[in-house]
Amino acid sequence: MTDEMPQEPRQDDLPAAAPPGAMLETALYAEDLDAAERFYAGLLGLEVIVRVPGRHVFFRVGPGVLLLFNPEETQKPSGNPDFPVPPHGARGPGHACFAATLPEMEALRERLVAAGVEIESDFHWPNGARSIYFRDPAGNSLEIAEPGLWARDG
Repeated sequence: MTDEMPQEPRQDDLPAAAPPGAMLETALYAEDLDAAERFYAGLLGLEVIVRVPGRHVFFRVGPGVLLLFNPEETQKPSGNPDFPVPPHGARGPGHACFAATLPEMEALRERLVAAGVEIESDFHWPNGARSIYFRDPAGNSLEIAEPGLWARDG
């Protein structure tokens, strides 16, 4: 018997596969889901698509979904064999970035400021794309950026 660790397979030995083409979900964590729903649905105008009181609330964001979980509850096994999602979660503030055109971004910025939400940063990246940063009630760092922020050169 040996205490040697198994070796990771070499990349060249793995079957070929295309990389994922898009991000489908983004998860953030908030203990107060009612405050999160008021912020994301009420202030940002996102559509609530699923809500399990005390556990999670999910919002439609274009073709993707923003998942807001209570960190205490999502670390518990589901107990439902029809939904065998393993326990997961995080503690502390996370980050998510929403895409918006300049006119959409400016309108959202004005709405946030009018609601008393502090804009932590509003600037233009070296490639010219604009971003604004602010926080949700749970302290998650949120960004609204022009879609060209991550555009490839050429």
